[in-house]
Amino acid sequence: MTLTSAVAAAAWLGLLTSISPCPLATNLAAVSFIGRQGGGRKALMSGLIYTLGRALAYTVVAAVLVAGVLSVPGVAQFLDRVMNRLLGPLLVVTGMFLLGLINVPWKSTLGSDELRHKAAGAGAWGAALLGALFALSFCPVSAALFFGSLLPLAVKHESGLLLPLVYGMGTAAPVLVVSVLLAWGSDKLGKAMGRIAAFDKVARTATGVVFVLVGGYYALQYLFLA
Repeated sequence: MTLTSAVAAAAWLGLLTSISPCPLATNLAAVSFIGRQGGGRKALMSGLIYTLGRALAYTVVAAVLVAGVLSVPGVAQFLDRVMNRLLGPLLVVTGMFLLGLINVPWKSTLGSDELRHKAAGAGAWGAALLGALFALSFCPVSAALFFGSLLPLAVKHESGLLLPLVYGMGTAAPVLVVSVLLAWGSDKLGKAMGRIAAFDKVARTATGVVFVLVGGYYALQYLFLA
């Protein structure tokens, strides 16, 4: 996979994360926050700052983990040898999460409700903190996509900054869309959110099937036929 296709894959993983039930709920909360900021340029600016906060949170976490892995020669060399073997099972497991075949009742929530309320009341720049807090509130699907798909991709391409940044921007895509709609006029808002919710099931199912098939191919090629 070339770096260009890896960037496209990171963007798709981010978009898929954004419309999964748990992250979509946090994005809807962000939309509510942005709506309270008013329309026009203020709404657009809040959406952009929220996206920046969310993208930077993912980038910092990924950069630390990728740099840590690549800075240890033995680990880096080991992963270079076995990455294709690991990728198959990881893709299959991630695909099973997307298809709902694996369900883990687990959620990691960063920050207290008080901190989130303070962020929501901090004006436009509070959107950055809100984005970072929501980004790191992992649920099974978002954790599977981030740790099981994006990080191996970033390690494989030695890209601890670009790919996580693109992924993070993708996770905030619905908020950006709503911010633009609020800037233009909120009459189209309901239709946009309805289409996003309807797109979620189709996108997750299609991607889950692709992940299982590609992961099965990698497992067959590098584990059983190697």
